[in-house]
Amino acid sequence: MSLHSGSRPFLPEFRHAAPTFQRALATSRQLQAPRWRPASALDQWVERPIRPMSLRQLFFFGRTLTEDRLISSANYVRNELPTRIAHRLRDMQKLPYAVVTNPHLSYVYELYYKAFESFRKLPNVKTLEDNDAMCKIISENLKEHLSVIPRMVTGVLECHNLMSADDMDAFVNRSLRARISRRVIAEQHLALTETYNSPGHSPHPSSEHDFVGEVLLRCNAQDIVRDCGQFAQRVCRDYVQGSKVPEINIRGHVTATFPYVLSHLEYTIGELLRNSIQAVMEHYKGWDQPPPIEVLICEAPSQVVIRISDQGGGIPRDILPYLWSFNKGPRSQERLASLGQVPALAATMQELKIPGGPDTPRGSSLNQLSFRDPKLRLGMGLPMSKIYAEYWAGGLELHSLEGYGVDAFLQISKLGNQNEQLTSRASIDAV
Repeated sequence: MSLHSGSRPFLPEFRHAAPTFQRALATSRQLQAPRWRPASALDQWVERPIRPMSLRQLFFFGRTLTEDRLISSANYVRNELPTRIAHRLRDMQKLPYAVVTNPHLSYVYELYYKAFESFRKLPNVKTLEDNDAMCKIISENLKEHLSVIPRMVTGVLECHNLMSADDMDAFVNRSLRARISRRVIAEQHLALTETYNSPGHSPHPSSEHDFVGEVLLRCNAQDIVRDCGQFAQRVCRDYVQGSKVPEINIRGHVTATFPYVLSHLEYTIGELLRNSIQAVMEHYKGWDQPPPIEVLICEAPSQVVIRISDQGGGIPRDILPYLWSFNKGPRSQERLASLGQVPALAATMQELKIPGGPDTPRGSSLNQLSFRDPKLRLGMGLPMSKIYAEYWAGGLELHSLEGYGVDAFLQISKLGNQNEQLTSRASIDAV
């Protein structure tokens, strides 16, 4: 039953139930079910098209940052955020009633609707003061939504028997891509505002500044792999008692650079290296020197491919068919228990820093994810990494040789001219 279908508050057999029972049942439904609202405002925003951006548009727009450009960026965000949220709300309204009334998914729905109401009522931004007021609202919403990912995935795991597994995965994939997209444009604008307000800001671009907002103009593949590798080695150092951390060798086109949102790249490469390190440590427990992880960087005119190869024994056969799924596989209950220990995750990954290190955000939600016990299996790393890889028109593939190891291929669009890969509600309905 969809949310647009009529439904009675009580089943017939409960009509003559004791008043106390009826009140208890009604209270339970109020706590769990989303509060439905008039659809007219939402309908108007769902009819608006989503306007995707490319990395090239983001950094070219922000390189020459004037007051007019900052205000133009503010009004793009002011219109785009409620539009993108509206599409996701309508997507959730199309779910079976029993699914969306799950307490975790209902919680996500309420957060989204609250944000939608907040953003759609923002007035046109005309001054820097208007922009500062809007930025404050954006920051508060980003912080409030840190718990969305674990709540959504927990709800999906709990509802695995109420909806087709493939349809559920498609819903989560769309939702997480859309969530990433909202945080990209919101955090890009917050970063541009911070740059504009910083002392000594000049509207003219300088070759000394590698960042334009959240976009790093010259991501060096070797540097990213090295830094993420050192981080993953530190996290996994005590993973298996009596097992040493494998070395990471990097070769190939080590000078390859490309524009990218650094946090997205750090998360994806970090998860892949972490998986490889853990697999090798398990497979070669007790060895004085386990075989190294080999990273090959290949640069082509329009793309960079990073291959990460390990000898960790490969992926177990019972897990292999479910690598990219958020809700399928034999370890669903274990993942549910683990998710309960990670209450908040951000959808952008700049928080993956060593606590106490330079520029480390104190109390950041992703410290709980990145510094989780390696034995804490969330089942989210690979499917989320694939979403991040595909978001900017790249890709992620894994090839497993059972008994030997895994090759992971991360493809990155080098030119930054590909738009965000998003799905609107209208395009879903047209299928």
